[in-house]
Amino acid sequence: MSTLLPAHAPVHLPPISEIWVYLSGSPLLALVLTLSAYLLGLTLYERSQRNPLANPVLIAVLVVTLSITLLDMPYAKYFEGAQFVHFLLGTATVSLAIPIYKGLASLKGRMLVLLLSLVAGGITSVFTAVGMARWLGVDESLVRGLVAKSVTAPIAMGIAERVQASPTLTAIFAVSTGILGAVLGRYVLDALRVTAWWQRGFALGVAAHGIGTSRAFSVNAEAGAYASLGMGLHGIVGAVMIPYAVAWWF
Repeated sequence: MSTLLPAHAPVHLPPISEIWVYLSGSPLLALVLTLSAYLLGLTLYERSQRNPLANPVLIAVLVVTLSITLLDMPYAKYFEGAQFVHFLLGTATVSLAIPIYKGLASLKGRMLVLLLSLVAGGITSVFTAVGMARWLGVDESLVRGLVAKSVTAPIAMGIAERVQASPTLTAIFAVSTGILGAVLGRYVLDALRVTAWWQRGFALGVAAHGIGTSRAFSVNAEAGAYASLGMGLHGIVGAVMIPYAVAWWF
């Protein structure tokens, strides 16, 4: 076995500068940065005893934004490495159907109330956002990006293409809406004295889609199941109805 190195042979590692040059030029850096930022956010969220103000997604967004700014990394290059996470977004959204299926028995007697809440929430989210934006004199291209802000991001981006809005801008509005809903939803629902978990969960799912649903699951299983239902139904109804509403309104 003469080809083997002796046990005492020194191992020469490349300088850290060479490793950094490799990582900074590799798409792997963006993926590691994204996952590390979320892990940091999740850790802080748990240490704060799951305080909604310490939302892990919000923390991750701030960390990633600051990091790519300091690294002078163009967004296109960052997305090249982080697109694997983007690809999994659709899969994660579909997988939320599992808790809905498990909780079908609990829907008896509640479907009419849930459907009315869905319609009221969907109409309110569109008309308040678009109406306020127009009242403030916001550019029409930005207004179109707001119409699908309360629909989960993968569906919202598809709606944006159909209504001639920017998918990227729509995704930003959708994620921002989800973060605000996850952070402030608890306080709004407490102020309205909404105490039943299924009601709180459904409201979060309709108003704050995926991020709100994640928040609901972290608090209560029933709330998470109904949040999934609200997010899914809102996505389906929104994908069908919003383009018609835009054609009529614009």
